[in-house]
Amino acid sequence: MSSTPIHDTPVLKCLVTGGAGYVGSVVAAHLLEAGHQVTVLDDLSTGFRAGVPAGATFIEGRIQDAARHLDDSYDAVLHFAASSQVGESVANPAKYWENNVGGTLALLTAMRDAGVGKLVFSSTAATYGEPTEGLLTEASVTAPTNPYGASKLAVDHMIAGMCAAHGLAAVSLRYFNVAGSYKEFGERHDPETHLIPLVLQVAQGKREAISVFGEDYPTPDGTCVRDYIHVADLAEAHLDALRVAAPGEHLVCNLGNGSGFSVREVIETVRKVTGKEIPEVVAPRRAGDPAVLVASARAAHERLGWTPTRSGLTGIITDAWNFARTHTS
Repeated sequence: MSSTPIHDTPVLKCLVTGGAGYVGSVVAAHLLEAGHQVTVLDDLSTGFRAGVPAGATFIEGRIQDAARHLDDSYDAVLHFAASSQVGESVANPAKYWENNVGGTLALLTAMRDAGVGKLVFSSTAATYGEPTEGLLTEASVTAPTNPYGASKLAVDHMIAGMCAAHGLAAVSLRYFNVAGSYKEFGERHDPETHLIPLVLQVAQGKREAISVFGEDYPTPDGTCVRDYIHVADLAEAHLDALRVAAPGEHLVCNLGNGSGFSVREVIETVRKVTGKEIPEVVAPRRAGDPAVLVASARAAHERLGWTPTRSGLTGIITDAWNFARTHTS
């Protein structure tokens, strides 16, 4: 491949699995803007063909078939393809072991056989389960409470083994709550389970009210506090991870802002941004919902050189609202 430097990083040929989905499409767009070559592999089961950025090569297919598409011309894989609904994982765990674990094993095997030496993996805070501490670090106990989180943790273990045995250079990025939009790319899950887009659906008249699950938590306003990160900040962390990934090392980094916003803060900010009434319905607490879930991103700062620059809740929600108003599917 070419070694022309772009911000001290050579031009890389990258395979982006799940690159037609929310985070994958934004990362693919950032890769292209940095001058890298991008191929998106996505089966479109939850992604959108329109989410593939212009300039990327698109292959419709499953990661289980990655061996058909990977060869030694590729430098790196950025892996986003996964089933990701917690409730579904409880009802249908086999799907999560097959897609997330089996699919990733096929991908890692194809990378090994093709000699592709770099991997950035889209992981999740669900690997930590129900935390006993408010500020989670990479050293916090990993005890997932559902098959989704367990499958992602299993993949982390697989990656660590491949790094040790075959010299793979890999970084796992554990996301907390991703929101916002970037250019024409944004969040449109079906079904939707994330708070900000659900509140925006109320603002659009698609939903009558937003449920507030518990208002008696030990937090300033009684509702749960969560760490929100802008999807563009998240994407930049992936490019940083690609730059620092070192052969034989599996680096794990949390991605968050290090501070949180309550459910009611999110709802009130949506009211201000949209100018709409947002009716609330108080519902019982959900099992397993911790009062506070916030990431320490110190490792990402120190190892990746990454600092989020779009951490304000108003900006995150404004970008999400702009996308929601212009995309209906």
